[in-house]
Amino acid sequence: MSLLFPTHTRPRHWRCSRRSHVVPILFGGLTAVLAMAAVAYLLWPTWQSRKAGDPDRIPVSVGATLFNVPTGAFRRKVQKHSGPQERVDLSYVYPSLEASNVPRHVSVETFDENQQPIDRIFLSIEAHHDALSPEARLRTIYPRYVDQLMPAQDGLTTRPFRDASPYSREDLFLGDAPALAARCTRDAATPGMCLSERRIGGADLTFRFPRAWLEQWRDVGNAMNTLTMQLSGVRG
Repeated sequence: MSLLFPTHTRPRHWRCSRRSHVVPILFGGLTAVLAMAAVAYLLWPTWQSRKAGDPDRIPVSVGATLFNVPTGAFRRKVQKHSGPQERVDLSYVYPSLEASNVPRHVSVETFDENQQPIDRIFLSIEAHHDALSPEARLRTIYPRYVDQLMPAQDGLTTRPFRDASPYSREDLFLGDAPALAARCTRDAATPGMCLSERRIGGADLTFRFPRAWLEQWRDVGNAMNTLTMQLSGVRG
């Protein structure tokens, strides 16, 4: 065999076979890279400010309920279009409620090694498909797992969840005028966060904000009511 095929040569069919395997591999790798780049582009948060010529608001239907969403409020590019959607994710600067996803400027002089405080209210609007409403959950589910009522502070009552419950290490906060119901994680290695839910037509609105803001809970409640009114025309 060494006389027919010297060690420094290879049969032509062997070289062709090798190239025939390499080409599909290279093509497949290039296709995967392009696909990942496209997905990253679509899902990347819309940090850029609104472009000239963009409409001020975009009509979006979630759960067959119409919402007029400020163009600058969208957090994901893939959701930034009119028409029916299953879910949209938004954010607003607090307390101004400006619909802008442009990040705060951080320079060498203002850089802080500690975690920067959150200055946004995050809002998700999602079709509920007749799932249990936030109001029903507040009446029928949460009471099964809370401990005794703690004394109210500035009109805001606290109901800690029991440690063995599905909501362990969380607290339920309730307030009136304005009405507020929020379930909040407790401060630990990371600051506690709260979520407050409400239902408008076929969609559930879930607001998220830092627990520390409850020191001015009436301002937070009014802010959520204002955003609900601006988006749907329904008073919170």
